[in-house]
Amino acid sequence: MFMLKSLFGKIWGDANNAELMQLPSGSLYLVRPGSIKGSRECIYKDAVATIRRTTTEHNYQLVITRAYEEGEEQLLEEDEENDDERSFLIDEALEFRASTTTAEQGQISDAHSTKDADAESAAPTFVWRDVGNGSHGDEDDLLEFVIDSTQVNAVTRSIFEVTFLQCIFERKYGRSHEEATDEDLEKLKYKPPAPARAYPDLPQELSNAPVIDEKKETQTPTAPTGAAAIVSAAATAEKGNGKGKAKARSKPQVPAEPSKDAMPPSFPGESAETVSLSAVADLYLYDEATGLFMNQQKNAQAKVIHAGQFLYWLTVSGPERHWLSQRVGAEMNINFALDNLSAVWNYFTEGPSRDCYSWLLRFYKREDYESFQSGFSRCLWETLNEESWGKMKENEKKYLLQAYEEDVEMTPVEQEEEEAAEKERRADRLVHAQDDDDEADSSRVEATLEGVPEGDEEDEYYDDEVEKQLGDAPEGMPDDGSVRDLNSQLAVGYKNDRTFVVRGNRIGVFRHTDDDKLEFATTINKVCTPKGKTFNPKKVMLHNEDTAMVMMDPSNQHSLFKMDLEYGKIVEEWNVHEDVGVSNVLPSSKYAQMSAEQTLIGTSHNSVYRIDPRLSGQKLVDSQFKQYTIKAEFSAAATDKQGRLAVASKKGDIRLFDKIGKNAKTALPALGDPILGVDVTSDGRYVLATCKTYLLLIDTLIGDGKNKGSLGFDRSFPAESKPIPRRLQLKPHHVAYMDEEVTFTPARFDVGEDNETSIVTSSGPFVVNWSFEAVKKGKLGEYQIRRYADRVVQDEYGYNSRNIIVALPHDVTTAKRSNLKKPTRASLSTTPRGSKS
Repeated sequence: MFMLKSLFGKIWGDANNAELMQLPSGSLYLVRPGSIKGSRECIYKDAVATIRRTTTEHNYQLVITRAYEEGEEQLLEEDEENDDERSFLIDEALEFRASTTTAEQGQISDAHSTKDADAESAAPTFVWRDVGNGSHGDEDDLLEFVIDSTQVNAVTRSIFEVTFLQCIFERKYGRSHEEATDEDLEKLKYKPPAPARAYPDLPQELSNAPVIDEKKETQTPTAPTGAAAIVSAAATAEKGNGKGKAKARSKPQVPAEPSKDAMPPSFPGESAETVSLSAVADLYLYDEATGLFMNQQKNAQAKVIHAGQFLYWLTVSGPERHWLSQRVGAEMNINFALDNLSAVWNYFTEGPSRDCYSWLLRFYKREDYESFQSGFSRCLWETLNEESWGKMKENEKKYLLQAYEEDVEMTPVEQEEEEAAEKERRADRLVHAQDDDDEADSSRVEATLEGVPEGDEEDEYYDDEVEKQLGDAPEGMPDDGSVRDLNSQLAVGYKNDRTFVVRGNRIGVFRHTDDDKLEFATTINKVCTPKGKTFNPKKVMLHNEDTAMVMMDPSNQHSLFKMDLEYGKIVEEWNVHEDVGVSNVLPSSKYAQMSAEQTLIGTSHNSVYRIDPRLSGQKLVDSQFKQYTIKAEFSAAATDKQGRLAVASKKGDIRLFDKIGKNAKTALPALGDPILGVDVTSDGRYVLATCKTYLLLIDTLIGDGKNKGSLGFDRSFPAESKPIPRRLQLKPHHVAYMDEEVTFTPARFDVGEDNETSIVTSSGPFVVNWSFEAVKKGKLGEYQIRRYADRVVQDEYGYNSRNIIVALPHDVTTAKRSNLKKPTRASLSTTPRGSKS
């Protein structure tokens, strides 16, 4: 079917055409499987199905419009409840698929099994879940568009389906559908759930377990697995320990305790040849009510099963129970802790609720822990990179394995620097307490400086008055009621105390007040090129002493646009190069936006170059252009104060350059996860890379060899002595409280004249902050967090400020770093009462 993609030029070619594809004739039905209301209801007897663009980039709608017969529309004009159109945001959650239906019975069949149906009575359809739009129907309700096959042929239906998948790709990955391969689109197709099995988490093609007989299941309960095993374990732990309190959120009910006879002898598909890793350890499950890891199984057997090429599964079993089966991947958010000889990770259930749990394995001997840690790291690396571990160079293997170790101190920091930083933090907290008229006495403030244990004391310290100042949202951009765009980007001024928020093709301007708040100033409307073409800005960057903003038009990959912020309009278009695209643009040095520096740095998917707007014609500087013949897939870049450059890729590797146009001095291997963002300290000492579930901090100081004392930007690391990367992750039991997968936004150091002291990022509705000094000492799990009422789009520090500027979909707000909390159940599950965000 995907061979039809060559025909899509006309469909996608006209960016001004709101409608991509249309099925001109059909009927819309509501299908209620097994409902007493009736299994089938006609909504529109005659209808048109359209795939339509929205005002938000990479987002599209499926629109079903009622088609009237002649004179019928006039009869319905006075009906206020008349509903002529239904729209659905195109997303994987719709579970859209091609099907067939029998006119007499109204039964939906899978499109691939139609050969068993009566060809004359089966009508082609598209089916999707009835989600959103304020629907109050049952969870299993479906919408079905029955196509008039006399007017819509099979080719048109196939093109419609591929276009729908391309829209899903753009929304899911935020990239053009042109980058999607046939395999990418195939993966996005709806896959019907496999029949219930003894091990539902295992792929169907790997399982030999028989299908559960529902009639016998009530008489002979089988071993719960996946979510069922987790909930059963939690319930047993609470009952056995007598410490159980009400859970923070409800969990699904599970079968009774299984009998020993019901246990299958082994993991489906398991054999001596497929077991890549095996260890004996105690198994624990985190209990939210008590805040403790409860023991579930002594001497549990933990195995990593090789289930296919670059495909591994973690299984944990006891003598009478199979506890879980889980595919090895980055979403596990696994943490290894040498001091406790333990591994902790997250498990997410399937389905819309996506409940999250935190499991822990504690090993008996250090050698058992180290063997499992290194073996699991190899399996995870192979999964992420889809390459054999054996092909790696020995020095690269060492670098990769070190990235999974925890609580190891980095290169020592001078004692005087540590003491100065500690004094600065104490003074900052005392000043904050005084400025905010906190009623707590001095002994309470001193207690916080000494480090109050996590618990009720900490929650008590943050009283209502302090809560109210955690976030201060200014009046937002005026909305004329017709605009549905959301905030997409944030640019914080370093020199003129202005913050800019992009929403669609408008830019909101906010000024920083003397009391460290934001105040709405004005809106720049209808961003357009000098030729009058409007567009939604992408990759905005402040420039030339914060008087200008450089931006990209998503539909023009070869030009940049300069907006004069005094006049609020684009005054120049810079054609970079007709053969070299621009995927990213950044300042020539870390604080270049504060100066009159005119040149910029640009990257494409496989090249790095300098841009000089003063050149006539094309702006790319030929003498400072470096292109790679390999598929580099550059995704992010950053500079230090001297203009040295770090470039990261979707493959996960990082290159360090001292100058543009030359080879990188250092190339660091990929852990396997795509790098979403990168930042560098002012002095170039540390590089911070952001992946989806963790941050990677790398000390570029060369510790030995002939280049000892130099940075990896200026000299190459010895082959046998790569830097030790440090992973910053959220603790799995904190993620269980958050109850959603970790999806970090690009992390940043704080900015200003002094050395960096903090790292800030966000995940979903949470802002997360690490103390940089603590991280450099190896304290990777100490962070503060704050929850908002909506997801965080982007967050950055103000210049020389301890305030974090936070852009939400509809607001922009500030949060003081000293007021972020330690992660507790209260701080992770409750939005502060005084927040206006």
